[in-house]
Amino acid sequence: MRRLAGGLLVAVATLALPAVLDDSALAVYILLGLAAMVTVGVSLLMGYAGQVSLGQGAFYAIGAYTAALLTLGGVPPLAGLIAAPLVAAASALVIGTPLLRLRGHHLAFATLAMQLILLSVAGQMEFTGGDIGLQAIPQFGIGSWEMSGAAAYAYLTWAGLALVMLVTYNVSTSRPGRALRALATSETAAASSGIPVGRYKLAVFALSAAFAGLAGGIYCFYTGYVAPGSFPVLISIQYIVMAVVGGLGTIWGAVVGATAITLLLQALNIVGALPGMPSYAPSVLSYAVYALVLIIVVLFLPQGLLPALTRRLPARVRARS
Repeated sequence: MRRLAGGLLVAVATLALPAVLDDSALAVYILLGLAAMVTVGVSLLMGYAGQVSLGQGAFYAIGAYTAALLTLGGVPPLAGLIAAPLVAAASALVIGTPLLRLRGHHLAFATLAMQLILLSVAGQMEFTGGDIGLQAIPQFGIGSWEMSGAAAYAYLTWAGLALVMLVTYNVSTSRPGRALRALATSETAAASSGIPVGRYKLAVFALSAAFAGLAGGIYCFYTGYVAPGSFPVLISIQYIVMAVVGGLGTIWGAVVGATAITLLLQALNIVGALPGMPSYAPSVLSYAVYALVLIIVVLFLPQGLLPALTRRLPARVRARS
């Protein structure tokens, strides 16, 4: 009952906030939901499968470019949004087949190199708009109806996040989910138990890429513009930090981590924009805070914010009673 009441409370707050937030706050709200969508995939990939990826920003970009190119080519926006996660997942299957033979930091550096290569290629190709990018992307809509205003995109974003969380929950509680947890503990033991390690690793890699592609598709319609500069390397590191801070291997932990880091970044941007601060202050502060937050979480909250809070709350309730 507590879980049901908590879920209903979150749902009501999610639906009510777009009606009361101004445009600047709505922009943060939408970007927070998109970040949470990608972070859920990162938490699934790292927390359940034990695979470290620093290239989720690449699949975020693939989804955005796919939806943008298809829509600019005359394809209905709904079809472009549906194609975004599918193309991202297909790309992950192609890229992951050789890369997932690596482990640990080798895999992390390989996925990071993948994103750098993708951004370099996107900046050189004519059909992607080069370094200038793609502009005047049509608004998302279905048939003759088009979205207008940031509030509509907020509802679309959080509906996408709800879908991602539902899929992740079903995967984590199924037999493949239990196999993934065994795989994260020991690939050798999982293989000896009859688990197809390579196939499961590739499947969860593609699923997390699909989540990032869906977020990228929504992002391109919301901003109406995509370019290589929209997907810096720092964004992939940001998703890792969000997943670790919230709690790896937890669905709501990804949302908590995305919320905490997004709000922290907004505060840092405000500080960096104060009079007398240099132009590079926001980026420097971001890197410094990422490192500091990771150190604090690893030392004092190794399982993340949400697991630490859920462990302590029942003890307080019992103490009061």
